[in-house]
Formats: sequence, C-alpha cells, structure tokens
Amino acid sequence: MSLFRRGGITPYVQDFFNSRANLAGKVVVDLPAGAGKMSCTLRDLGATVEPYDLYPEFFKVEGLTCRFADLETTLPIPDAHADYVLFQEGMEHLADQLGPLREFNRILKKGGRLILTTPNPSCLRARLCHLLLDSYLIGRLPINETSAIRFLDKKEQRFYFGHIFLIGAQKLRILGRVAGFRIAAIHPSKYSKFSLLLGVFYPLLALVNLWAYFRSCRRLGQDPARTREIMREVLWLNLHPRVLFAKKLFFELDKERELADADAAFFIQTVPTRKGSDED
Repeated sequence: MSLFRRGGITPYVQDFFNSRANLAGKVVVDLPAGAGKMSCTLRDLGATVEPYDLYPEFFKVEGLTCRFADLETTLPIPDAHADYVLFQEGMEHLADQLGPLREFNRILKKGGRLILTTPNPSCLRARLCHLLLDSYLIGRLPINETSAIRFLDKKEQRFYFGHIFLIGAQKLRILGRVAGFRIAAIHPSKYSKFSLLLGVFYPLLALVNLWAYFRSCRRLGQDPARTREIMREVLWLNLHPRVLFAKKLFFELDKERELADADAAFFIQTVPTRKGSDED
C-alpha cells in the first residue's frame, strides 16, 4: 500500500475493511454516510450496512436507504446493535465530541469496534503550522467565517460547521477512554511529506517525551501500576509514526467497557508526591 497515494482517506478505509474476512452478516453502522461510497463497499463485502446522515438526501447508493440521524442527539439505533460503527470524517465538525462517542458505545455490541478517521492536527506539519500561523495547514490563515461555516440549515435553524473542532490524538484518546473505548490499532493513511522532513527532529522529540514520562511517573497516586500503564500509552501515542507523520488519524477503537462501567472506572485518586501543582 502506498503511503503517498492520491485521494483522501476512503481508499485506506476500504483497504482496512477488505482485510476483514468476517464481515458477512456483521452489522455496520455508517455515520455520517455522505454520498454512500463506503456503504457500497461494505455491502459488497457482505456486511449488513445501515447508513445514517444528518442530510440523507445526499445519499446516492441504489438498494440502500440512508436514514436521518443527528449526532448531537440520541441516535435512532437500539442498544448493543452493531458490530462496527464507521465514523469517517465527522468528529471535526462537532462541538460536543464526547456525546457521540458515548452513543457509539451504547449501540455497539460487546467487543464491537469503532472505526474513526479525522484530520490530524497532531502531525509534525500541523504542529509547526500552529506555532507559526495558529493554523494546521501550510500557507493558510486560521480557520474563520469564510471556511468554518459550510451552510445554514434554514429549516432546522442550525449551522453546519467545517473543521472548527479539530481533535488531536491525545484528546481523542482520553475522550475515547471516558466513553469506554481503548485504542486497538492506529491504521495507515496518507503521509505528509513535510512532516517526514521534520522527522529529523524525532530524536529530540523522543528525549523530551521520555523526560516528561519519567517526571510524570513521579506522581503515581494510589494505583501506581495503572498510572504507569496509562503514562506508557500516552507516551506511545505521542511518539507513534502514524500520529506524527500522517495527514489523517485513523483509529480502530475497541469497546472495552459498557458506559456504566466506564463511568465507574474512569477516575483515579491521585496523591501528589510533593507540594505544588502540575505546572511546577
């Protein structure tokens, strides 16, 4: 697979599902389904596809019906219904990013998977652009009214936003954990050539992250083993090549806990080892 292939994220998502030999009879919720390209692919692979979108009239696949769903409200889908949820290029449009993740947990069966893609503001190119321009793209001023508001739905009196709510890898990880998910895999997507050039600074990046890791581990609280495990995962994500160099985040998230269990397990009681705040 070429890491510099033309096109967006869809070919990589198609490759992912093509590699799954067990899709026959699996229920896959495709949301937002858009024009239906992935819904068509999933149907051809034998999955039972259920497309949903805020604007189902844009869906163009014969033989499949796209139903209305609003990610800012409760989804019209039963509990423990789906084997997979495909959430492709939707997170960056939503002000409430935890609510949809909790809904995906609710509609997924035990052991189900959330396949999520979104633009990657954690790559090295985006980090440098943010430093220089407060923007995640080279040669672009920060997102503003000319690009952030796609259109106003006059019927519902609501805006459909562009990429206002970009989410980085670490924020996506912690929101996923709160919603009962864990990162099962980070899959390939198109690499940024400029980010790869910035890879010459990877040794420095690794040293700084290792220093921060050991410093953070000085405050282990009442559950040192669990705290170390979390810190290792955070470090792993900060140094992962597919986070640092890819244009998209392509996460496979495993439903690890039901919502009630996730709510009970999330908080860790910590006791600082010395006086002062984390900003010391």
